[in-house]
Amino acid sequence: MPPPATEPRMSQDCVFCGIVSGEIPGRIVHETEPAAAFLDANPLAAGHTLVVPTDHHERLNDLPADVARELYAAVQDVVPAVEAAVDAPATTVAFNNGTAAGQEVPHVHCHVVPRFEDDGAGPIHAAFGDRPDLDDGELDAVAADVAELL
Repeated sequence: MPPPATEPRMSQDCVFCGIVSGEIPGRIVHETEPAAAFLDANPLAAGHTLVVPTDHHERLNDLPADVARELYAAVQDVVPAVEAAVDAPATTVAFNNGTAAGQEVPHVHCHVVPRFEDDGAGPIHAAFGDRPDLDDGELDAVAADVAELL
């Protein structure tokens, strides 16, 4: 029998569940019932913060719609606070969704990374080497497939 809706679903072997539950120390900066935010233990920049659902969900595809909305609401609260705290003019906000995308902890998490003009990180497009050279027909086919699945 699943736990009551008010009791968070946790994974025993998930570091983020451990931080949310308080079993693992973490620098929690924001908490609501469906989401929590804490500083990344291995930051890419001062203020690098992770925003996670308090229930254990491995991928964005696993999130119920209401949890996704609440998670994004928490991201909206965290972004300006992080920027102000470290005097950053911008942030990169990103989800790595699945191991092939670089997700290292199998618990949905949004990275809020403060950015500065001289940080050398570049745009998200810089993370990719060779890009596919898709013609209009290929782009149309992918767009049609995605639209059909939605």
